[in-house]
Amino acid sequence: MGALVWDGRAEDIRVRIMTAPAEDDHELGRENFAYGLRLDRIGTSAGYTVGWEELGRGDKVFLHRSDNQASVTSVRNEKSDVGLESLEGEALLSTFSLPWHENPVLGAFRSRMASWGIYQYFDTGRDAPVRRGSVARTEKRVDPDGENLVSVLHTLYTQDREFKREIDDAMRAAFGPDFEELTFPPEADQRIQLRVAWKSLKRPQSAADLSDGTLRFLFLLAILANPEPPALIAIDEPETGLHPSMLPIIAEYGADASTRTQVIFASHSPEFLDSFRETIPTTTVVECRHGETRIRNLSDDALNSWLKEYSLGEILRSSEAEIIE
Repeated sequence: MGALVWDGRAEDIRVRIMTAPAEDDHELGRENFAYGLRLDRIGTSAGYTVGWEELGRGDKVFLHRSDNQASVTSVRNEKSDVGLESLEGEALLSTFSLPWHENPVLGAFRSRMASWGIYQYFDTGRDAPVRRGSVARTEKRVDPDGENLVSVLHTLYTQDREFKREIDDAMRAAFGPDFEELTFPPEADQRIQLRVAWKSLKRPQSAADLSDGTLRFLFLLAILANPEPPALIAIDEPETGLHPSMLPIIAEYGADASTRTQVIFASHSPEFLDSFRETIPTTTVVECRHGETRIRNLSDDALNSWLKEYSLGEILRSSEAEIIE
């Protein structure tokens, strides 16, 4: 907590999430939601308590917490008090003990938020799980650490023709016509391996022998080409370990994924930003002013004016993004 409260000066951290309805989300309906959370620092320690929390839409409040009291409101507008004895440092929305069945809308919002895919680190070291055999089981979503990548690829690649076509197209775009397909030969104890078949090689290449960049490329593709993505995908530094020729492919698949869900990339790479040729993403800049980190979206009108003469990558290189208002 101490590292987050701006040089130790702030007494709390506040988060506010605003949502817009998805066209095909019948459970949550056609109204916007607002969720807020405040973490209060305990003295100068690293500890904190949840000082305030609220979820609602319009003038309806479904969940509220403040002053050591909390309540949940059902769809029949009946309020139920919630005990906080064991929830001092835990958000109500994250608990399993609340009467979610009494308010399906509240439960649906919780499940959407819990499904968010946040990807910051993927281990491709010599002893990484992706380089070893994996237990054969049905999995359709990549975990945050990517340790189940082989299972996800096996499930979707062998069962979903469109996903297989997407992966094959991306691999051929990156490696040329020498790429043939992914294979998943069985091992002992109901385990499978990930291998890549190349037309120029007699035997498929084991994941243990693939480059870090190839494995990370497959990791990103499995996330972005997923036919049933989470409610939000956030990927930190997608350019890490990739050959520059792969960046436009990831940008293209990211833009396509954004038609099915919300996609957030955090990048330091001008080359990756320049890969967005036809689709200009909502652009957010991170600034440090007087020791305080600030994050803001660039206005579309101002950004479009700059893009008439410069690319996104050139704006990042020159640090001009900070002056765009």
